[in-house]
Amino acid sequence: MDEILQMSTTEITRLEVMQRLKEKRVRQKEAARWLGVSVRQVKRLWRQYRKAGAKGLLSARRGKASNHQLEAGVVQHALDLLKQKYADFGPTLAHEKLVEVDQLRISRESVRKLMIEEELWKPRRAQPAEVHQLRERRACFGELIQIDGSDHAWFEERGERCTLLVFIDDATGKLVELWFVAEETFFAYAEAARHYFERDGKPVAFYSDRHGIFRVNMPQPLGTTSGLTQFGRAMQELDIQILCAHSPQAKGRVERVIQTLQDRLVKELRLRNLSTMDAGNAFLPEFRADFNRRFAVSPRSTHDAHRPLLPSDNLDLILTHQKTGVLSKNLTVQYHKIIYQIQTERPTYALQKAPVTLCETAQGAVTILYKNQALAYTIYKKLPHQAEVVDTKQLHHPRPLPQPPATNHPWRTYGKHLNGKPIPQSSSLAAD
Repeated sequence: MDEILQMSTTEITRLEVMQRLKEKRVRQKEAARWLGVSVRQVKRLWRQYRKAGAKGLLSARRGKASNHQLEAGVVQHALDLLKQKYADFGPTLAHEKLVEVDQLRISRESVRKLMIEEELWKPRRAQPAEVHQLRERRACFGELIQIDGSDHAWFEERGERCTLLVFIDDATGKLVELWFVAEETFFAYAEAARHYFERDGKPVAFYSDRHGIFRVNMPQPLGTTSGLTQFGRAMQELDIQILCAHSPQAKGRVERVIQTLQDRLVKELRLRNLSTMDAGNAFLPEFRADFNRRFAVSPRSTHDAHRPLLPSDNLDLILTHQKTGVLSKNLTVQYHKIIYQIQTERPTYALQKAPVTLCETAQGAVTILYKNQALAYTIYKKLPHQAEVVDTKQLHHPRPLPQPPATNHPWRTYGKHLNGKPIPQSSSLAAD
């Protein structure tokens, strides 16, 4: 009685080729080309066919468990860790943690299948990509640095919402600076840029959005003669060009890395139970080094376009908020509702109507420069506080509300004393 064999499509194709070899209608080289295998493999298949016929072409592993099948204990351990620690992680990040942190030997594809089976992760159909004009990466490291800030709940419910400043190199995709700040301001970007300059040097150009920190968006700006923002003026002194993008897609590299950071960095901060900006900033260098090791690419050119800081690049003065002023006949100048009196031993007429530059640091310290030399001064008078002008971009930030007086404040006992003596409760004044 003929035996019924169950064969796959590949095995049926091999059977047909072996029959042609038997009839000497093809050569072994032609058979190897048709099957997509080597001539040596064709010889092995031919020997098996001659020995056992069509049955010799069947896979010997059919019906048996795979040699690469995971052990039940490993699968259960992986599932326990995924549900306890990595429930909202993606398969790639969860696999990294299982292998590197928990020392579990498992493939990324196995992790993905486990998460899908346990409904911890749902695969999404890829959306058709929007077509934008292709822009090739810059050739050299340090030739173009894309910068942006992201206001996000980086510490989730453990800490306050804050902003992460991101500096990424266009040529390599390397993160050159990460820094947590309360909000996007000139001093915040100046502090992050200082860390970057002192570590890597000065890049050729920064690529940013059209935020008011980087660009004066008024056609005819008031109160400035150069048309530069404070950050633009500082970068001009350091010979660093600022380029502004017309759309988020134009600076897609920093936009995409921010989306990645909102997933990866948030989970790394959670695993380490970090909840403050200071603790987060202390961890960022370690995270940045690990991120660059995984995702940075090699530039087309080995030339490093960074330039070292010059002795004339005094960052303590350049990265300050500067404003020009003119000394009065009495050698005074007003800045932020404060009148400063210049103290000098030279004749007073030499400094009358002299142009000066007032430099304010993030801590509020003021330096007055005349011909790049600091002038001694005293505070002559503080003008009364007036209504504060608030930028529309900062209106969403909550401002502190006035606190009620303390329990022992004299206001709470107002009207309860008469001529220094407590008013009796039966008195008509007390009743009133």
